[in-house]
Amino acid sequence: MQIESLEIPDIKMIFPKKFGDERGFFSETYNMEAFAKAGIDHQFVQDNHSLSQNIGVLRGLHFQSPPYAQHKLIRVPRGRILDIAVDIRTDSETFGKWVSAEVSAADWNQMFVPAGFAHGFVTLEPDTEVNYKVSAPYAPQSERAIKWNDPELAIDWPFSEAEVIVSEKDATAMSFASYRENPVF
Repeated sequence: MQIESLEIPDIKMIFPKKFGDERGFFSETYNMEAFAKAGIDHQFVQDNHSLSQNIGVLRGLHFQSPPYAQHKLIRVPRGRILDIAVDIRTDSETFGKWVSAEVSAADWNQMFVPAGFAHGFVTLEPDTEVNYKVSAPYAPQSERAIKWNDPELAIDWPFSEAEVIVSEKDATAMSFASYRENPVF
């Protein structure tokens, strides 16, 4: 398993090995010891799975406030996404900065996003499935979102506002300026 840091070093890309033969393939997508050696030493308590039927389905930018803050390990068993992580830790040198990476079934990669980051993705292929492990259970009272197209963040999404499919909750999420006024990290 290969693990690399992105431009914001706390965000990691994971490349599990895939062993194939005439029957199909085998891959170890999570190994607690290997992850801990790479500095990803978190216990995951819940697995989530989403299906987005269309290209341009955008989910995010989501996070949960402490004490239910979540570390996330994202993988795509079918399809392809552009995955985004925004640093919302006010004491961080990269506060307000974002990184992106494609995560796909074809590349068989994963992205680790620690607590203190708002996370979102947009589908780049139809019928895309996303699996992600989280380190804290879903807690509706702790759930937060920053508007995906906030001009202050200036995220380089591959689709325009007219082309994406977002939930009402994500369309009306708080601005980054609102988050800065009442940060939780």
